[in-house]
Amino acid sequence: MKVVMNAIHRLFPIGHFVISLLFLAAGFALVGIAGTQLWQGVQLFDEMGITERLNFVLESIAVLTVAVAALELGQTILEEEVQRAAHMSAPTRVRRFLSRFMIVLVVALSIETVVLMFRVSQEAPEQLPYVASVGFAAAALLAAWGLFIWLNRSAEELEPEAMAAAKREDQKVEKSVKGGTRA
Repeated sequence: MKVVMNAIHRLFPIGHFVISLLFLAAGFALVGIAGTQLWQGVQLFDEMGITERLNFVLESIAVLTVAVAALELGQTILEEEVQRAAHMSAPTRVRRFLSRFMIVLVVALSIETVVLMFRVSQEAPEQLPYVASVGFAAAALLAAWGLFIWLNRSAEELEPEAMAAAKREDQKVEKSVKGGTRA
C-alpha cells in the first residue's frame, strides 16, 4: 500500500508541470489574440471610427491582462509546486503562494476596471455601477489580502526556520533560472 501511495504522490509534480505548461500555452495564445486586436485597432488605412479603434485597443489590453495572469499563475505553480515541491502546511508557504496569486488577481481586476470604464462610458454609461463593482471587488481583495498578511505575521514569527528555508530556496531557484538563461 505504501508503494502505491508513493507512486501516486510522485504523479503530483508531473500534473503540476503539465498545468504550468498549459497556462504557458494559454498565455501565449492570448498574447497572439491581443496582438491581432491591437493590429486591427491601429491599421490606419481601414475605414473605421476612432471609437471602434479605441475599443480594439482596449480589448487588446484586457486580453493582455488575462495573458499576464495566466503566465504568472503558470510560473507560480512551476516554482512553488515543481521546483520547490512546496507543501502548503506552513504559514510561510501559504502566504507566499497566496500573495503571488493575489497580486495577479488584484492587478488584473484593476486593469479590467480601467478598460471597462473607458468602454462602458462611451457605449453604455448606465452600466458604470457594474464596472465600479469590479473595481470595488479588487479593492476589497487587496484589503483582505493585507489583513491576511498582517494576521499571518505572528505565525511567521513562530517559525523563523521556515522563513530562512524559503529564502534559501529562493536563492537556489534564482540561481537555476539565471544559470539556465546563459546556457
